[in-house]
Amino acid sequence: MSRLTLPLTLMTVTALTFMPVRQSIAADASEGNGAWFVPKTAQPSAPAASHHHAAPAPAPAAVPDMTGMDEAGDAGAQEGEGQQAAPILPLPPVPASPAVPKEDAPPPVTVGLISVQGVMQLSTAAQEMQQVLGERRDRLARAVQKEEGDWREEQQKLQVQARTLTSDQLQLRVRHLQERRAKDQRDFSNKARIIQEAYQVAFHQIERVLEQRDGIIAKVAAAHGMNLVLHAEQAVLHVDGQDITEEVADRLNKVLPHVFIPGDGVDPEVLAKSGKMPTTADEERLMNQAAQQQQQPAEAPAKGSILRRQQ
Repeated sequence: MSRLTLPLTLMTVTALTFMPVRQSIAADASEGNGAWFVPKTAQPSAPAASHHHAAPAPAPAAVPDMTGMDEAGDAGAQEGEGQQAAPILPLPPVPASPAVPKEDAPPPVTVGLISVQGVMQLSTAAQEMQQVLGERRDRLARAVQKEEGDWREEQQKLQVQARTLTSDQLQLRVRHLQERRAKDQRDFSNKARIIQEAYQVAFHQIERVLEQRDGIIAKVAAAHGMNLVLHAEQAVLHVDGQDITEEVADRLNKVLPHVFIPGDGVDPEVLAKSGKMPTTADEERLMNQAAQQQQQPAEAPAKGSILRRQQ
């Protein structure tokens, strides 16, 4: 490599920036305007449209100028149009559908509304998750920014020293910078993944307690006789008593005031493979123990008297 090719080589190295990692961290920080975090894999999907619209027809091709076209050209165009026509293929007969026997009508609908974002904003476990993992995300962002500055300084030094280096020395230094950039991208991307997966581990604990079949939302809805609960963001108008957001948040704080968050730098995937990750069965066992402890003071005298009578 000659010294004349140095600017082009350094420009190639400069193109390898930290932008993918920084954009990933910035996207995580901007989720929910910083108030609460929902991993992308856990976010509720947008409601499907009630009416399906057909795809717009392609714009017609521009009509070419036919002036001066001879008869051979006309014949060729007609032959090409004939080849483009799609054949009409026969379809198999439609099978007959048997009649459906009459069944009982569903019960009348009693609608309830809930704002998941509102529940997360009121949840102490979600606030703890956001604070702990938000600090880790900010530290990673600062580390990325510092390393980017250090790398640019090394690049500028190399530009100054290029005149005193041989072609082999210059090529070696450039390769070292490229390897450093690649290593930084791998390391920072892996750290960003670990933080993202820690968010998912913490959030899914709250999600299961809320949305499982016998979860808090189902129990609160059943207590009010509701058999259909919709997202509050979908409702334009509702009356008092239909929104159960605050009640669900209050019960969530009693049942799950804290969540398990993997330690700083601990890979959730490695933790899961080790068998040390708390499972749903562990959460149910802890919840049952907490419920028993709440009932134990009232039931303790009766149990004690029964034991004494048996002795």
